[in-house]
Amino acid sequence: MSARSTAQLFAVLAAGAALAGATALPATAAPRSPIAFGTIQYDSPGKDDGSQRSLDAEWVTISNTGRSSVNLKGWTLSDRSHHVYTFGGFTLGGHASVRVHTGIGRNSRGDVYQNRRAYVWNNTGDTATLRDNHSHVVVTRSWGRR
Repeated sequence: MSARSTAQLFAVLAAGAALAGATALPATAAPRSPIAFGTIQYDSPGKDDGSQRSLDAEWVTISNTGRSSVNLKGWTLSDRSHHVYTFGGFTLGGHASVRVHTGIGRNSRGDVYQNRRAYVWNNTGDTATLRDNHSHVVVTRSWGRR
């Protein structure tokens, strides 16, 4: 290969590298979700006697800090022991909150129920994790001994 051909080849390669660099898209951060945990009542008041009243007094608040509604269908709420609650058709309005109770009850706009007959959240320490319908972690919170 002649010196001129080699120089032309390097020029083409350099131009291609510059073009590739110029057309590369910058990395972007994932958008921040307006969904957050509010109060978590992991230790229901009074004696943990397994009654429906006691189970219903154990809950996690999920809040939408944004103005737009968020469809939570398929989202999951789980603990460290892999107890998982999956939201059915539920939309959380803008600047609204919902309490996810452990026990059995009738779902409403402000309260949904996991329909469990046993406690989920450990009083001495646990981790609550909310994932979207693509299994991406949206928010997590821990307390006590882990």
